[in-house]
Amino acid sequence: MYSQEIQSLMKSKKLKIGDRVKVLKDGKEFQGFLMPRIEIGDLNSLVIKLDNGYNIGLKYEKRLKIQKMGQGIKLGSIPSKKFSRKPGLPSVSLIATGGTIGTHVDYKTGGVFMVRTPEEIVATTPELENIVNMKTMLRPFTVASEDMNHKHWQELAELVAKELNKGARGVMVTHGTDTLHFTSAALSFMLKNLTKPVALVGAQRSPDRGSFDGVMNLICGSYFTGYSNIGEVCVVMHGTTNDDFCFAHRGTKVRKMHTSRRDAFRSINEIPLAKIWPNGKIEIGNENYRRFDEKKVVADTKFEPKVALVKSYPGSDPEILDWYVHKGFKGIVIEGSGLGHVPTGESGVKIGEFDQKFSWIPQIKKAVENGVVVVMTSQTLYGRVHPFVYRNLRLVYEAGGIYGEDMLPEVAYIKLGHVLGHTKDVEKAKQMMLMNLAGEINKETDPRSFLV
Repeated sequence: MYSQEIQSLMKSKKLKIGDRVKVLKDGKEFQGFLMPRIEIGDLNSLVIKLDNGYNIGLKYEKRLKIQKMGQGIKLGSIPSKKFSRKPGLPSVSLIATGGTIGTHVDYKTGGVFMVRTPEEIVATTPELENIVNMKTMLRPFTVASEDMNHKHWQELAELVAKELNKGARGVMVTHGTDTLHFTSAALSFMLKNLTKPVALVGAQRSPDRGSFDGVMNLICGSYFTGYSNIGEVCVVMHGTTNDDFCFAHRGTKVRKMHTSRRDAFRSINEIPLAKIWPNGKIEIGNENYRRFDEKKVVADTKFEPKVALVKSYPGSDPEILDWYVHKGFKGIVIEGSGLGHVPTGESGVKIGEFDQKFSWIPQIKKAVENGVVVVMTSQTLYGRVHPFVYRNLRLVYEAGGIYGEDMLPEVAYIKLGHVLGHTKDVEKAKQMMLMNLAGEINKETDPRSFLV
């Protein structure tokens, strides 16, 4: 509740929360919607939502003047839209799963929460009606991306394959950004024979904010799925902090690289496949992609969940690997340093003298002897790991660890779960991990791909 002074002012002016108002204070004019006071706000400050989407607090003083401009918004209501079909437009399906792009602001607390249906999500972007026909809009579940697991990936793969095989030219999946790159990798491995575009789209800013990036991401995702010749899973998100264009990043070569920037997603060890402008222009940046075709896609969703992603660091305790072995894990991906190093326990007093307490080598060897597939990646992200450049790298290799080329740690984790879902044969699993299944391994690194 506002202070008694503000409540008296609202009553005298016949104002209600949600009304559109004009406020004059210190010679400045502000127009917007009268908002409720949030629980942690100042009781004696008026909160106005400006036309740019941002809120402003105005300290109440007797010289403050406020005028009702008309009926405003009904707080808590969310616009919904069902698109009419237009001849000649490509048919695209939308699958909504949650995340910031599907949130709604709670004006009482100032926080956002996930409530939007697919119809409510597309209502933020009415332009889509003139770009594609929405063949189907589905919401199989609504979860924050940090709560995603292999069961969600499996369900999504089944739904995407079903929609594509029923005539959709492409599929857009709206998703939270924090683990978007995990899901893009999972779909890349699970959608076998894919030759149609699948776009994972999210937002870094919520729809109540003036900097909401979901509108342009949805527009670019619609052009990608409806008109591009790329038959792969891609993450389609802002390419700059401005509303310039989106990048289409291959699903196994992309990572979220910033907590809040609108251009947080970057291709790693690869140039983005395309730039997509909100006017529909598509510029191919990387010719190495599968071309569009009408082939039937198969959802191959076998996955071994007993796979771990572990980071090594100076002073890290190697016994963590014993815990995973004891718990029955079938695979471990290690984020090593540099070219794929782990602590070896070398004392530095004498060459070749080791302190086994700090060495990861015995634990890696023990894990391998217990039938666990151990894969080395690098926490540097860019570049590739290699077992033979330094002597200590050879120790991991000789212990049975395999080096995952230029795969991102998260992609290697998803791939290992996918591979172990198909074979229990350790040697075959090792071979499959070094095969390029979905564009996750480049034998040569393009020097232009660093910090692109």
